[in-house]
Amino acid sequence: MDRLVPASTVLFVVDVQEKLSAAMPADALERLVKNTNILLETAKILGMKVLASEQYPKGLGPTLSSLALPNAPMPKMTFDACSDLAIARALADSGAKDVVVVGMESHVCVFQTARELVKRGYTTHVVADAVTSRREENRVLGLSLCERAGAIVTPAETVAFDLLERAGTDAFKAVSKLVR
Repeated sequence: MDRLVPASTVLFVVDVQEKLSAAMPADALERLVKNTNILLETAKILGMKVLASEQYPKGLGPTLSSLALPNAPMPKMTFDACSDLAIARALADSGAKDVVVVGMESHVCVFQTARELVKRGYTTHVVADAVTSRREENRVLGLSLCERAGAIVTPAETVAFDLLERAGTDAFKAVSKLVR
């Protein structure tokens, strides 16, 4: 497993939407938002690309406004985000080798997206403390399914510091403040 390199890594935020979020356990949603924002800020500091999807936005509403997305999410109707042509094109155009996945629900859209990313040859990292499901057992099972499909399950802090590579830089100082 190679180190994550900002220039060839995309952060992919999957379906963190208002109406879907309302069904999540409050503490799990809070953890997801906190860790996703750490990774979004890390991506901003390091100049990484960010993609985001919204599952059936007409029914599930927009992405949570508490997430600092740098660009508009792309709507989809498929559970696997890669099966949406516009999203697949954006991902291919990004030049990414690695994809870091956060979002909901871990046993449905996150799993199906991670499985397809692996199948398409991307090294896929699913961030365990930045995904959730309505039930904790489904979150855990979803992470297990992602891992069995070939994804690397990891915490947000590991991703952030892997992307940073070294201490003592301005980027390190900025990201260190986020994880305290």
